[in-house]
Parts: sequence; structure tokens; C-alpha cells
Amino acid sequence: MAAPQTVSRPEYDEPVENSPFSWRAILEIVQALALAVVISVVLNLFVVQVTEVRQRSMEVTLLQNDRVLVSKLDYRFGSPQRGDIIVFNPPPAVDASIPYVKRVIALGGDTIDLRDGKVYVNGKVVEFAETRGQPTTPQAATVRFPFTVPQGDVFVLGDNRQFSSDSRTFGSVPDQNIIGKVILRFWPPDRLIFFEW
Repeated sequence: MAAPQTVSRPEYDEPVENSPFSWRAILEIVQALALAVVISVVLNLFVVQVTEVRQRSMEVTLLQNDRVLVSKLDYRFGSPQRGDIIVFNPPPAVDASIPYVKRVIALGGDTIDLRDGKVYVNGKVVEFAETRGQPTTPQAATVRFPFTVPQGDVFVLGDNRQFSSDSRTFGSVPDQNIIGKVILRFWPPDRLIFFEW
């Protein structure tokens, strides 16, 4: 029978210690966060932004508290078109600190008229199914019809014609006031819809 052997504890060249605190790892995390913030800001300033609809003027197309994605690129490479839904800063005469959301009805050089509850652009009736046949009437004596839209401006109306403060009240909107074009309603999720882009 063999004699029992004793096993000695192995010796290590260096003692095992806890991992040292790594400033490098912290720096990498901070750099990644900073890059994410920069990308987000650049996207928000020049490409797209998220906007909450705060008025009822675009019902039923857009409801109050809907969230939409607004493209800022469309009008850098083109100009607004009739039927576009846009987000814009209202003229200074309007006492509002939030952007408006409306539909473009007429462009610079177009003549718009409101007669018998209908909208005429250059003598032709313009209708959108989203207005559900609501009559469109003048709102303010300062905007007289027929109205010729100045070049570089757009004339906008809300789809909810009876509950919309729009170009019938404050006149046409200069192109430089336009923030962008609504391309997507993404909230609430059950009402997700892409608008024509």
C-alpha cells in the first residue's frame, strides 16, 4: 500500500487582488453618452423632430396629444405642396408659444376664396375628405377674400374647420416659419399612420 502524499498549496508569482478602479471605462461610457447626445441634437435640429399635437384643429386626422414625427429635410430640398400637413411657428400677431399643426391649402401666388362654405383655390373647389364636409367660413375682418397668397408664403387651414385658428385669422404663413412636414403619427400605437412623404 502506497504512503499518502501531501499536496502543497500552489504558489503564485503575484498575489491575486481585486480589479483596480478603471477611469478608462468611465471615460468610454462618458464619450458614448456625449456622442449619443450630439447625434440626437443634430437629428432634432436638422433632420426630424417629435412634436405633440396640442390643439383640436386637425381632428380627426390628428387628435390632441397625438405624437407625430416631423421631417425637416423635405423643405430643404423642395417646397410645401397643397395638402401637406405642416408644423410651423405662428406669426408674431398670434399670442402662442407652441408650434401650430395645419394643412397647406394654397401656395404663394395662389388666390383663395371662401364662398358658400366652400374653399376655392384659383377658382376651383378644393376639398379634403378629412374635413368631413364642414363649412369653411371667414374668421377675421383683417383677412379679406378673395386673398392672394404672397410669394414665399403658404395659406393653411385646420381640418376641424369649426375649431381652428388658422390663416383665416392670422393670414398667410411665411415659409421661414415652417418647421417641417408631418410624415408619421406614431402615438398612440393603435393609430400609427404614415402620411405621404
